[in-house]
Amino acid sequence: MLAGQCQISVTGLARLDKPGMSGLVKVMSKNIVVWMDIPVTDLNRAKAFYSKVLNAEIAVQQMEEFEFAVLPHAGDGVSGCLTPSKDNKPSRNGPLVYLSVDGRLDEAVRIAGDSGGEVLEPSHPIGPYGFRAIIIDSEGNRIALHSEKA
Repeated sequence: MLAGQCQISVTGLARLDKPGMSGLVKVMSKNIVVWMDIPVTDLNRAKAFYSKVLNAEIAVQQMEEFEFAVLPHAGDGVSGCLTPSKDNKPSRNGPLVYLSVDGRLDEAVRIAGDSGGEVLEPSHPIGPYGFRAIIIDSEGNRIALHSEKA
């Protein structure tokens, strides 16, 4: 193993071999990003927008007095939800969330524009990481749509 690499074992422990950081550490997650809350002002409008853009069913769920819509995901894969909140407001600033529309980037960008969104940056390559387009969703959030293929 080269210096600065991390080797993860099936036990959930990782061996770090980096100057000043060698030894075993517990791995908390397979991914650095584990969940996201996308703030919305109108849950039904946002659910309709994301259902069309992602071409997927989005389930509305209720937890006590809180209603939210869960984005599609497989198994224990990373995902997130659309969340109405008085404390968190949609924004064009802040972290840029990438959502996969793999294989349908141009279609998803067109649908976003036709469904109340705004296209800030049309589809463009991002080096070896595929392609992205940056949009404003129906709620005013800046979001990246990502695809491995053009």
